[in-house]
This record gives sequence, C-alpha cells and structure tokens, in this order.
Amino acid sequence: MQKTALSLALVAALGITMTACNRTEAPAPGTDASQAAAASQDNPFFAESALPLQYPPFDRITDEHFAPAFDAGMAEQLEQIKAITSSSEAPTFDNTIVAMENSGRTLARARAVFYNLVGTDTNDTRKQLQAQYSPKFAAHRDAIMLDGALFERIKALHEGRNGLGLDAEGVRLVERYYTDFVRAGANLSDADKARLKDMNAELARLGTQFDQNVLNEVNASAVVFDSAEALAGSTDAQIAAAAEEAGKRGLDGKYVVTLLNTTGQPPLAYLEDRQARRRIHEASVSRGARGNEYDNTAIVAQVMKLRAERAALLGYPNHAAFSLEEATAKTPQAVNEMLGKLAPAAVANARREAAELQKMIDAEQAAKGEPTFELAPWDWAYYAEKVRQATYDFDESQLMPYLEMKNVLENGVLFAATQLYGITFKERTDLPRYHPDTWTYDVFDADGSQLAIFIFDPYARASKRGGAWMNSYVSQSGLRDTRPVVANHQNITKPASGPTLLTWDEVTTMFHEFGHALHGMFSDVEYPYFSGTSVPRDFVEFPSQVNEMWADWPSVLANYARHHETGESMPQALLDKVLAAARFNQGFATTEYLGAAMLDQRWHQIGPDQVPSAEAVMQFEADALAADAIAYAPVPPRYRTPYFSHIMGGYSAGYYAYIWSEVLDANTRDWMRNHGGLTRENGDHLRATLLSRGGSKDAMQLFRDFAGHDPAIEPLLAKRGLDQAPR
Repeated sequence: MQKTALSLALVAALGITMTACNRTEAPAPGTDASQAAAASQDNPFFAESALPLQYPPFDRITDEHFAPAFDAGMAEQLEQIKAITSSSEAPTFDNTIVAMENSGRTLARARAVFYNLVGTDTNDTRKQLQAQYSPKFAAHRDAIMLDGALFERIKALHEGRNGLGLDAEGVRLVERYYTDFVRAGANLSDADKARLKDMNAELARLGTQFDQNVLNEVNASAVVFDSAEALAGSTDAQIAAAAEEAGKRGLDGKYVVTLLNTTGQPPLAYLEDRQARRRIHEASVSRGARGNEYDNTAIVAQVMKLRAERAALLGYPNHAAFSLEEATAKTPQAVNEMLGKLAPAAVANARREAAELQKMIDAEQAAKGEPTFELAPWDWAYYAEKVRQATYDFDESQLMPYLEMKNVLENGVLFAATQLYGITFKERTDLPRYHPDTWTYDVFDADGSQLAIFIFDPYARASKRGGAWMNSYVSQSGLRDTRPVVANHQNITKPASGPTLLTWDEVTTMFHEFGHALHGMFSDVEYPYFSGTSVPRDFVEFPSQVNEMWADWPSVLANYARHHETGESMPQALLDKVLAAARFNQGFATTEYLGAAMLDQRWHQIGPDQVPSAEAVMQFEADALAADAIAYAPVPPRYRTPYFSHIMGGYSAGYYAYIWSEVLDANTRDWMRNHGGLTRENGDHLRATLLSRGGSKDAMQLFRDFAGHDPAIEPLLAKRGLDQAPR
C-alpha cells in the first residue's frame, strides 16, 4: 500500500504526489478560476459528482479535462488561501484551520482521479501530464506551506490551542498543521526557502521520471521465448497467455513472459528449464541499470543527494531522521536496532532452507546421472516448491482449482468482513468504470445504511504499475459530509480464457489490500486531514496485515475454497497442509524483505557528501548489503535500487514499515485468537478503537486502546519462525 507522511487532505489539496516530493512553481500568472470554469462548463471536475457518494463520472472524464481542472483548481485554492491570510479578523480555528480543510476541492477531485488512473491505466497523454504537472503541484504546495502570513495565523492558533474550546480532535488538527508547516520549511529564511523550492522542484521532476522509467522498462524487459517447450511446467492457460502477449507485440509464434516490479518473478516457481528461469531472473535484476534510456542510476544519485541536502537545510542529520520523526519508530536508531535483531535469525533460517534445497538439487541431478550445480537465485522458488511438495505433500497446482478469483473475493474476503463487522456488499453494474476489468460494490453497514463504495481492479496490464495497493477517490469526513469511495488493485495475470485461478500469495494479497480498504471505509472522523489511512507510514500496514489472518481461518477458508468446476470444498487434508506450511520458506521471505528494508535505510542515513555517483550506485548497494550482513547470494533483495519504487516515492526511509507494523499485527492476531477469533464482538472492538479513528489520535495509543497493552516483539518472531536461535 502506498502512503504519504502527510494527511489525505493535504495530499489532495496541496498537490503532493506519491512519487514526487515537492516543488515550487506557482500556476501561470493571470489564471482566473471563474474564467476557467466558465470556459469549461462541460468539465466534470468543476462540480461535485452527482453520482452516489460523489463516485467519479468516469464515462464523462477525458484526458483533456485534467489540465484545465488542475490550473483552475490551483488558482481557486490560492484565492481561498489569500482570503484566509488577508482577513482583518484575528485567526480562529474556523476562519483558518477549517477554511484550509475546506479549500482546494476542485483540485482534489481532479488529482484523485488523475493519479489513480496514472497508476491503474496510464497512457502517453497521462504520462506527459504527470511530467508537466508534478513540478507545478509541488510548487503549489510550497506556495501554501511557505506562505509566511498563513503560517503566522497557524502559529498563533498553535500557541493558544488549549484555550480555543476545541475537542481533542480539533486540538490535534491544529498541532498537525503547525508541525507540517514547520517541517515544510516555514521557519526558514527567505533565501533558504528559495533553495528549498528549487530542491522540491527537481525532486518532483526526478521522481516522475523514475516512475515512468520503471513502468516502461518492466514492459520492455519482458522475456521472449521461441517455443512452448521452454515454458515446460506452465499450465495450458499460462502458455496461452504468453502466446497472446507475444501476439500483442507482433511476435506471432513466440511466447512472452512479462515481469512484475519485484526481483522475484512468479514463473521461477514452476518453469522446469533452468536456463529459462535464469533469463527471467537476469532480466528482472538488471532493470534500471543497463545504460539504456530507462537507466535510473543517475536519478537515484541525484535524488539521494537532494534529499540529504534538504534534510540538512531543515536541520536534520539525514533524510531518515527527517522522515522517521513523524513515524511511530521516531528515530533511525530505533529502526536499525529492530532490523539488526531480525537479520541474523532471518539469514540463518534462509541458510537452513537453502541446505534443504541443495539436497533436493543434488538428489535430482544424481537420479538423472548429471553433475549437480549450486543453488542460485533463479533456482530458489522452483526447488522450494519441490521441497514443499515433498514435505507437505501439496503444491500450488493442487490449490489453484479451489481458488477462483471472484469466489475468493466474494465468499472469502467480503464474507470474512461480514462475519467480523456485520457489513454487507452488493455488486452494482450501473456505475461507469475506468476500465472494463473492474468490479464495483455498494457497501452497507450493519444497520443497512450505505457505508461506502468499493472498486476491485485485479488484473495486470501494460498500462498499470506493479504491485498491489489501495487508493481513495473520496475520503470520509463529517465536516464535508462525505463517505468513502475506495479501490483495491492487484496484478494478477488475466487468463486468455476460462476462470482466473489464484496462487495462495495472490489470495493473501487480496485479504491484505482489503484490510486497507476497511481502514478507509470505517473512517469516522470530522476532519479530512485525519480520514482513513492518514496514519504514520509504519502504522498504515498494520490493519491490512491483520486482515490477512482470515485467509486461512477455517470457517472462512471453507466458505470460499471450492473447486471452480465441481463446487466441492477443498479437502480437509489439503486445508491442513496449507495451515501446516504457513511458516514454510519464511527464512527466504524475511531475508529478501530485510535486504530491501535495510538498503532503504542505508541510502537515507547518509549525508550529501556520502552519496555515490551514478556509476557507483550499484556498488553502494552491494557494500550496504554486505555491511548489514544481509547479503546472501541466493536471496537477493525484494527490490534492487534502480527499480525500488517504494523508496523513490512515499516510502523513502520507510520500507521497514511492513515488518514494524507486523509486530502490531502479530500481537493483534494473538489478541483475536485469545478472545474468540472471528466474532462480531471482536470486529466491533477493532473498528471502534482503531479502524474508525484514522489519524485523529496518536497511532500507538490507538493500538493500546485496542489491545490494552504495549506491543511485544515475541509474537512476530514466532509468526515468522525467527524464534529459533541462529546456528
């Protein structure tokens, strides 16, 4: 899931993108919002959508609508800010803070749709608009956040906040605005503000270029095979999909395997041809550093230097110190300490797993009368699947017929939510869609009232970025009387024909992302700033990780794990094997994740003078992994630096957040099991104390409100199989 450090309200209103940091360039002089509106009466962004819950009118939106809405929206918001700062009245909560919360709605509507479409279904026009407007949006943010008159009003309210007669949420809102402005540079001199604006401008440009390079190269790096024999081990549907992809690229008679934006690639688990596996792996890990038009190493060097310089300008020793100040971790030292404790056990587990895989390789090669070979990264997933089959007597191919996609969604993910929270879902087909491969559901609360609208977008496509994520088109707010419209996205390969059968990882990802959706849908706050997932980055993954626990909960699994042809339930023996194998391969999984998380910290804990040149970026990566004792050749990091989109966007110095949140998740799972598991009482408690509160309260206090105690690390160690002493 993607997440910024600022609130959803500021993200939308101030024009902050996930991949670009900040920028300073005001809208074109002379732009008048009312004139633009009059000239564009047909622009759907110039008024609230008349569809249910302000659902976007995708059928009326064209790419030509975005630029006029962006320009008019920025001008409109600057006029609204000017009205605040030019007021002769003394600053009050209503005429300053609430006025800011209500500002920028045209811009917010347009940006919400635009950036969601850039992620899910981009095209050349949208790419050009993204490159053109990312710096302008960052400039717009700076024009507001560095407005001295506006800051003086916020500062005055902050100093007297406890005497304003506000409730706790109102006081916290004043505090958050003040902190955000200070961190944005409001206390800097005019000269330093100018320098900061230049940095933000360049970071915005570079961030957009990096993201577009990643998407373009992941498509360009697809691996072409001349015959179906090279894909032995694939299902008929997978081979048909590879042939169809080749046809789309004008390569009739060939087979194309597309890549995901991770180091590991799904075909490595089943392709029998070792050279085919090696080609896919090497195509994957070489992305972004090949000296071609998509090479990102120079961008990485520039971004890291600019981030380090900006942190120094703002008074921090490095970017990690700046970023983590707003997280629950608070300091780089706290993150280093936790990751450092986990790494030795993770690598030790991975080495034990590797020894088992090597035994399998040696035995297999001996049986064929051929010399053995040393386990390599492109062998791990393939032989891990073989070991799993031998150990637990099942493989993914046995599971997949019971895991038809829509059945998993409706009778698994949504069913679990109904059991736990009493909410219900009804598919609707009357609302417009931005892509044919999406589904839309009304979400009803336990009392029958409409809670939200949910969009499901499961399939991979060339126009869609990699990974899985939740995003919001409309956020809940009592102030604005809005209810959520949220979406989940995955990158599941669409079969050429027939049902979509999922891997177990894709199933758990579906449950995970719906945990984010629940966090957004259950929001019950007054101010947009605090809505939904507006929580620290190292807390935002916590509710989604908790929701994964229902994927293999017996009553939920029995409800959706049914054969797509016969409707028969998955045999109990197979269910038992799934549960028994839950901790299988955790050494690998934890090591590849920690490699990326620790690499992220290494990049962001250096000063400007320590940033390597473009030519030395990959050596810096190798040295960093070795220094952290997480370098283990058969298990490369989940992301290598040139395609590590998380840390070039909203997760800079924050990729550790997944495992930090997992500490809370593991504690919560224990709490749930100890209190009866999947019950309405437990769901209502989680919703009331945590899921509905957004960022309106300190994140760790929300956890304590739910669990009644501080988190302990032991449940995480047990969950990941890291409670064994390293050998």
